[in-house]
Amino acid sequence: MTIKNSRRLVIDASVARSSGGEDAVFPTSKNCRDFLKAVLDICHHAVLTPEIRKEWHKHKSNFARRWLVSMFARKKAALIDSAEDQVLRGKIYQASQSEKAGAAMLKDIHLLEAALVTDEIVVALDETVRALFIEAAISVGEIRKVVWINPDQPDEEALLWLNGGAKPDRKRCLGARQG
Repeated sequence: MTIKNSRRLVIDASVARSSGGEDAVFPTSKNCRDFLKAVLDICHHAVLTPEIRKEWHKHKSNFARRWLVSMFARKKAALIDSAEDQVLRGKIYQASQSEKAGAAMLKDIHLLEAALVTDEIVVALDETVRALFIEAAISVGEIRKVVWINPDQPDEEALLWLNGGAKPDRKRCLGARQG
């Protein structure tokens, strides 16, 4: 399916690590593989900062390695310089309910930073850190419009959303999930 509007997706290494090959039967492996295959087949791009590339290099599965090579070959890898934002990091840490929560969010803040300088979309499996970012979005307005989607959550219908153009519908935004 070809769509007119390409989106730049920040895809966490958790998806790369969990994606299985064609013979994978474990649901998470299949869901991540199918999501990555759909990104490759549709006109979306994968955002890669130096930090994201380093994580992918360290954690990718064999399938994800081949997928990333194909993304580069098709010029669908959106390479950007570091998107580090010290002000945002400070706000996120201040919004955390504990040191442990702050540390967890700062571990994955690079995903939000990259999303904020591209199309505001994060694809990741970590539900714990997503919940922390949802809580932080109450006081950190910059991240409220960031879409966070988990390809392993059936109720999120990630493939349907991706095939429909990966539109930033409000229900998927960090700020919309409060309460």
